[in-house]
Amino acid sequence: MELKITDLTKDFRKTRAVNRVNYTFHSGVYGLLGVNGAGKTTLMRMLTTLLNPTSGAVIWDGQDVFQMDKDYRRLLGYLPQDFGVYPDFTVQDYLMYIATLKGIKPAVAKTRVEEMLHLTGMTQFKGKKMKALSGGMKRRAGIAQAVLNDPKILILDEPTAGLDPSERIRFRNLISELAADRIVLLSTHIVSDVESAAGQIILMKDGEFLVTGTSDEIIASCPDRVWICKVPKEQVLYCHQTYRVSNVKTLSSGAELRILSPEAPMSDAVQEETSLEDVFLSYFGEKSGGEDGNGMV
Repeated sequence: MELKITDLTKDFRKTRAVNRVNYTFHSGVYGLLGVNGAGKTTLMRMLTTLLNPTSGAVIWDGQDVFQMDKDYRRLLGYLPQDFGVYPDFTVQDYLMYIATLKGIKPAVAKTRVEEMLHLTGMTQFKGKKMKALSGGMKRRAGIAQAVLNDPKILILDEPTAGLDPSERIRFRNLISELAADRIVLLSTHIVSDVESAAGQIILMKDGEFLVTGTSDEIIASCPDRVWICKVPKEQVLYCHQTYRVSNVKTLSSGAELRILSPEAPMSDAVQEETSLEDVFLSYFGEKSGGEDGNGMV
């Protein structure tokens, strides 16, 4: 099982959204982490053949996926960031309809729908209309439709966006259950989702892969170190303007700052262990007044 992308590039007029990306996926969960505008959605839409690349190739077990056409799409499960629903369909009717679109035979579809309702914890809501579902339940219905055909490649674009913490935990656990014997690509800008679910992490910025590896390898790649500094109130603004500050804790005497810097920002700074969130800020964050992203999708 191998999904390989080679020099994959996508241009939109004068904007290059994905720039000569190379990577090989095998079974497991991959976390695609980056700010909005990094090119994550564009990459995923090419992997699902919804967008044709400007250049480069997507190869599945030695075959070009665009030449495979429907044979490749049978292997896919896809949950876009905004997926369409039929508001007056019940959850069960919606899933049966999607099963028909996927070419699943009716007798098989009925069994698969029941299995997916159970897997996603939606059995008790199967008679509820889609328009009456909460955001979390709609996302669960979305993952159910994505895995109806038992895909070898499951692509999830910002699957936990807008969910409350308990729903996000439930969703991450579900993704882990689905990871056996398939490639799962999870795109997000929520660091904790990637850290909890993904065995391999990809940091993407400006259409390119910056760093790839396990959580420990990504943390080891961080160019900055983390420092804890206690400062009086009148120095807090200066620190925000001068350094990357990942956390501020208010104290009676001032504030305790978590600062990212290659060198100690002040003489009494104490070095702290680096987290994946620190790495995210180091690669993608800006000092006060900066802006992230460049308008790409």
